[in-house]
Amino acid sequence: MILKINSSDNGTIKHVRELKKRKYRQKYEEYIVEGIRIIRDALQNNKEIKYILFAEELYTTSGGEELLHELMENNIKIYEIPNNIYMHLSDTQNPQGIMAVLPIESYHIDEVIDSSKNLFLVLDRVQDPGNLGTIIRTADAAGINAVILTKGCVDLYNLKTIRSTMGSIFHFPIVHGGETIEIIKHLKSKNIKIVSTSLETDKYYDEVDYNESTAFVIGNEANGVLKEVLESSDELVKIPMIGKAESLNASIAASIIMYEAVRQKRNQKI
Repeated sequence: MILKINSSDNGTIKHVRELKKRKYRQKYEEYIVEGIRIIRDALQNNKEIKYILFAEELYTTSGGEELLHELMENNIKIYEIPNNIYMHLSDTQNPQGIMAVLPIESYHIDEVIDSSKNLFLVLDRVQDPGNLGTIIRTADAAGINAVILTKGCVDLYNLKTIRSTMGSIFHFPIVHGGETIEIIKHLKSKNIKIVSTSLETDKYYDEVDYNESTAFVIGNEANGVLKEVLESSDELVKIPMIGKAESLNASIAASIIMYEAVRQKRNQKI
């Protein structure tokens, strides 16, 4: 069943407008995703969808009507709203005309650690939404067991971050942790090797064995990994810089190191 909302003063519209701000996402423990592909991804991964808002434009968007029928078959609450109201809620330049409200999922670190050889990614105060989303997407592709966000990271549920994940936010656990050093101590207590990126080392990223449980630490874009975290790490690694560039984008650096672990695991199977 599709319900119609015609006023921007409607309580649901006001609530969705609030969810565009981090403090209200935290308050209500809800967030917004927008677009056909990511909503379908949420459905396929059995994520709870509280309700859908869509505009008439969805009917002229490829795959839009099919998704609407899918949502109706899953008995999800659906609201149709005027295009002008939708445009005020949307965060994209060329909206497809559909968004969803989902509950925030919470994981504890211990829930994502088991006795097998796991790989984790710890993000130490990463600030750029696009970087965070791209890192999560790459971690998903590389088979990382979980991404752990430390205190000071950009909000995972920022709409730009969510778009950059391309649906990977639904594919594996993303843990909201506390202070980076406390997370590192906890992982070490579980016999997980800590490998941090640093320019102050002679060891390259491909000179370390990643065939045991390992957590890679990627630091803040401007300041790198915290000094106390570097001091607590089991290994410090760097990526060789052959040209004149001084540094790499955080998402690129994370990708290079994660895929070295992928290479080592593949070589083990040969």
